[in-house]
Amino acid sequence: MPASYAYLGPEGTFTEAALRRLPEAATRELIPYVSVQSALDAVRVGEAEAAFVPIENSVEGGITTTLDELVAGAPLMIYREVLLSITFALLVRPGTELSDIKTVSAHPAAQPQVRNWLRNNLPDAQWESAASNADAARLVQEGQYDAAFAGEFAAALYGLEALETGIHDAENAQTRFVLVGRPARPAAPSGADKTSVVLWQRDDHPGGLRDLLGEFATRGINLMLLQSRPTGAGIGNYCFCIDAEGHISDRRVAEALMGLKRICLEVRFLGSYPRADMKPADVDPPRLGTSDEAFVSAADWVARCQDGRF
Repeated sequence: MPASYAYLGPEGTFTEAALRRLPEAATRELIPYVSVQSALDAVRVGEAEAAFVPIENSVEGGITTTLDELVAGAPLMIYREVLLSITFALLVRPGTELSDIKTVSAHPAAQPQVRNWLRNNLPDAQWESAASNADAARLVQEGQYDAAFAGEFAAALYGLEALETGIHDAENAQTRFVLVGRPARPAAPSGADKTSVVLWQRDDHPGGLRDLLGEFATRGINLMLLQSRPTGAGIGNYCFCIDAEGHISDRRVAEALMGLKRICLEVRFLGSYPRADMKPADVDPPRLGTSDEAFVSAADWVARCQDGRF
């Protein structure tokens, strides 16, 4: 397997900036790809050891392009995550004034994060989507658009100037990025983990989503992401992308996954991995009995009952 990481490029993306925060990135060749799909496919066909892509932001939630790619195709697994605070700069060719800007470009996920700024400062500018924010900067450099929303650090790469900086509609906006590789044994639990899965219902029925969520709730497992995605099988047919606190080696998480496997048409395990904020879950409120010790004690009691030793 090549000692390389694919990432959503070109150079100068927020994805690249987040990737360089991983210590192991210093020992890998970092290869930009034109889309999330092509970066993940590079892993599937063996061109890269892993891919680094955005998966969620604090303004709009899940990045649907990435979620859909993880839902479909050959299985992949998440190994790490990184949180990056996001503010945008308005990048233009030298000499461009705000009044000159008729078209602006960025990745679609950027638009909700600068929508109010656009309305207040460039109400007549036409929005044009790009494969990434850095690609939007490249298109500005080539003269296709007048301005791009991207990281200020991308200006020098593309011979542009930052006409405005510190642009964001939401304070403390963050984007979550994940390192994705081929399926393998998950890393040992860190004590502050999350587990990601995709769930497909067997059929559409009243209380169906409640049944899925109940497998987590009865075991005291907090959910950190719940997003529905269409399956493509028709209107009303959805699967559910879920991030839950805990590691698959935790008894409560393992039992929840076993319960889901029994009642779901399909369960796709996307990995158990350390949380970027390293915040441990509160796993044992006394009323729930959801610690590993509580599960072991309960299983031991059942075994003793079966043996007539109660």
